[in-house]
Amino acid sequence: MPASMTSPHQITVRVYYEDTDFSGVVYHASYLRFMERGRTELIRALGVEQRELFDGETALGFAVRKMTIDFLRPAVMDDLLTVETRCVEARGATMDLEQRVLRGEDVLITATVKVACVGGGRARRIPDGLRKRLMLDD
Repeated sequence: MPASMTSPHQITVRVYYEDTDFSGVVYHASYLRFMERGRTELIRALGVEQRELFDGETALGFAVRKMTIDFLRPAVMDDLLTVETRCVEARGATMDLEQRVLRGEDVLITATVKVACVGGGRARRIPDGLRKRLMLDD
């Protein structure tokens, strides 16, 4: 699904034993990995390979600057989850994203994420082509 201001990008993630804690529910830090995959796949769906950014002339990458997470319901082993990622704003060196993790229709996690584009140890402008694609509206 193309990303836009109105429609989120979606990926499916299965919960494995390694994602759970001793009680059998998903360990809180596992959700960070699931959401990282969602952000990576959003960028890929927009036609940008992060490896190319890393290896490019300016060697750019993305770093989470700020994240706020609400843990609403637990997931357990073998659950099939949907990670939704939507860009709310992209300007300068940062993008603001909203993410949700769902099991069917049940919202398990909501998060807001500010991601910075970085290179050479400092903030860099998000490449214009990527920024424009992030902000396309249906």
